[in-house]
Amino acid sequence: MTGLPRTEQPRGPERLFVLKEGDSFLVADHFGDLGGQEDGLFRNDTRVLSRWRLRVGGQRPALLSSAVSQDNVFFTAHLSNHPLPVLGEPDTPQGVIHIERKRLLWEGRLLERLSLVNFADEPASVPLDVEFAADFRDMFEVRGQRRAQRGELLDAELGPQSVTLRYQGLDDQLRCAAISFSQPPGQLDEQHATFVVDLAARAEWELFVEIGPSPCEPNRTRFRQAAAQARRSMRRRRRRGAQIKTSGRLFQAWLDKSQADLALLTTELPTGPYPYAGIPWFSTPFGRDAIITALQVLWLDPALGRGVLAYLARHQAREHSSFRDSAPGKIMHETRQGEMSAVNELPFGRYYGGVDTTPLFIVLAGAYARRTADRAFIESIWPALESAARWMDEQAAGHPSGLLGYARGEDSGLINQGWKDSHDSAFHADGSTPEGPIALVEVQGYAYRAYREMAEMAAERGLSERAVEWQAKAERLREAVEQHFWLTPAGFYALALDGTGRACQVQASNAGHLLYCGLPDAERGRATAQKLLSRAFNSGWGIRTLEPQAARFNPMSYHNGSIWPHDMALCAAGLARYGERQGVVRLLGGLFEAASHFGMRLPELFCGFERAPGEAPIAYPVACLPQAWAAGSVFMLLQACLGVSIDARQGQVSVERPHLPAGIDQLQLRGLRVGDGQLDLSFQRLGARTLVFGDRREGPVRLIIEQ
Repeated sequence: MTGLPRTEQPRGPERLFVLKEGDSFLVADHFGDLGGQEDGLFRNDTRVLSRWRLRVGGQRPALLSSAVSQDNVFFTAHLSNHPLPVLGEPDTPQGVIHIERKRLLWEGRLLERLSLVNFADEPASVPLDVEFAADFRDMFEVRGQRRAQRGELLDAELGPQSVTLRYQGLDDQLRCAAISFSQPPGQLDEQHATFVVDLAARAEWELFVEIGPSPCEPNRTRFRQAAAQARRSMRRRRRRGAQIKTSGRLFQAWLDKSQADLALLTTELPTGPYPYAGIPWFSTPFGRDAIITALQVLWLDPALGRGVLAYLARHQAREHSSFRDSAPGKIMHETRQGEMSAVNELPFGRYYGGVDTTPLFIVLAGAYARRTADRAFIESIWPALESAARWMDEQAAGHPSGLLGYARGEDSGLINQGWKDSHDSAFHADGSTPEGPIALVEVQGYAYRAYREMAEMAAERGLSERAVEWQAKAERLREAVEQHFWLTPAGFYALALDGTGRACQVQASNAGHLLYCGLPDAERGRATAQKLLSRAFNSGWGIRTLEPQAARFNPMSYHNGSIWPHDMALCAAGLARYGERQGVVRLLGGLFEAASHFGMRLPELFCGFERAPGEAPIAYPVACLPQAWAAGSVFMLLQACLGVSIDARQGQVSVERPHLPAGIDQLQLRGLRVGDGQLDLSFQRLGARTLVFGDRREGPVRLIIEQ
């Protein structure tokens, strides 16, 4: 994520609801209103609608309920009237007018249906006022970034049933928000549309509204057609890959919600499906986030991994730029389409300030090759993989210990360039800030595994000499990590090395990623695993990013003591690699209980306070919700519990020492594709054991089970 300042204003007591489609997303409160704070309708990193408020008889209607549909396509708010005294008319009592606001996003437009039903035995006259505004602020402005100057808000263009709000940006782009109504308002200006609805007893009235880049003619047919297309699109995304069914109703609800959130955040790009990072701050392609999300679900849905690899290979850096922190071979960290990026006020139009994204790109490619045996695709991106490996070599040459380090090119870039990219996330044991270039421990793990994956893919292509070379680089890196990062008294790995080679003797969850990559030997791996499972790290809800004794520990901070589901999933996959499968079951149980308090939708992060009996986990006030790698975390944790691994090149599925999650007695895995074959698996609890059965097998697939 970008490390620019976040707004510290809390969301307030009102829940926020989100919709997304393509490069547009909407954040609204539970009435369906937009207030112009961190909410709004956004398109291409610009807020194109900052206010959208419904008033009935001059006041906000009463809320009955609101929700987003299970498939994440519709938002619906059910409202009712307060008493309606209209001059010269009999009073309409409270609670007789049902008001429904139903909306969706499709093809860059917000479509809304407003319906009123009069359940009284008398006619009613209902005054409606829709208040709107568009500030056309860049996403970074909404997040709190100040600008020296902005473009020009132009006069609105008014029509009989539409108004177009306009903004001429400093990038010479005209941005518009055209608000069109299916019926002519009684009054229409640059900020309001008013209607007086005369409803007979038991009568119904409908208004259709569309908000897009140009005026249109909203109606019931357009609304229904868009709804049908949006649902079909979402259904296709949700049905891709293998499906999981369990005997636990609430656990299944968590799986279903996580799958729906991944479908919501996945955008179909010309290169294939790509998971945008999260809403509201990161609804755009990120490199690191997408790679980790793809790794989380690779065993179920390798198509997502292919889409991520294809996009990132196409946007690989080919030139040096200190402003964009780019160098040939480096993989993109983030891309933005807003005005501030377009005029280079910020470097994030296409920004490469992530030290870990490039080795992770190779890690995903190797894992994808093993999972799918898709040799043709790996061949197509092989030049990008070689270029990425060369960048790793050159970057390591700039660190005194031969490690993969980072230092930003200019002050406009990110200070810290690992996944913990806030300004205070790297520090020495005394709390002082290390000098660069900083070599983070988990990044060395990614690089180690990347070299090993390059060796394996090279051997597959018949490049035996290159394979030996990359394997030797992996081994040299492993020895350097064991020499420089291991803290003998603590029995754990240091957070980082600074530019002088001095260790940051801080114990952090980063070491769990080292386990995921398989770098430590068995003894040190088990010692690290035990520490991560201890109360020093495990709050009861999950693994904290820092142990409480650390100098900068703060359970309410962004990176220094909070709990990140994706971080915990990578740690859990590492724990399973070193034999701690029962510990993974406990971690999955804690995270499931946390998810149940968050409405089965895990946030980007939550606070790392110790779990207290009878109390819920404490939310982080401005976390993204939904977030792709938070939604994907349950699938990586579940794979670690079940012990499933897939090697399509060998045409086999292996299940090693499986464990079912606590409280789940049965689990079915349906439609697991392996090369040209397909397999269904069932897991059944029998006393203290978990049995595995191959229910259906098509094509050349071997099943290997180690109970």
